[in-house]
Amino acid sequence: MTMAPRAPGANTCPCGSGKTLAACCGRFISGGELPATAEQLMRSRYTAYVLGDRAYLAQTWHPDHFDPALSIEPDTQWLGLDVKRHVQQDVDHATVEFVARYRLGGRGHRLHELSRFVREGGRWLYLDGVDQGKSDR
Repeated sequence: MTMAPRAPGANTCPCGSGKTLAACCGRFISGGELPATAEQLMRSRYTAYVLGDRAYLAQTWHPDHFDPALSIEPDTQWLGLDVKRHVQQDVDHATVEFVARYRLGGRGHRLHELSRFVREGGRWLYLDGVDQGKSDR
């Protein structure tokens, strides 16, 4: 089953904050505000995957690390996000460990990643992530 894209403000934010999409990640994805922390950026990137917003993912990925072949599988059903920890190394560097659950091809998966972020020009950007172990279940 494919998860239909949601309109900003229509439902609870997919990132799991409990807020509406408009009050949470929607304000970043729409360009109205910049995420103040790496965790906010990571949550908004998860939400962009749920919504199928490749443009937001591209603009929040550090240009030196962005893969132009990025594709979003349209049949992915995103099931939830669990942020394990957010560590601020210094004012411009942070990591976020998370588990994202999804279903693809009738099979459940878990992506457990430690993501690295950098702030440049006052804007947080995703650098890359390290898989934290076998994630299929």
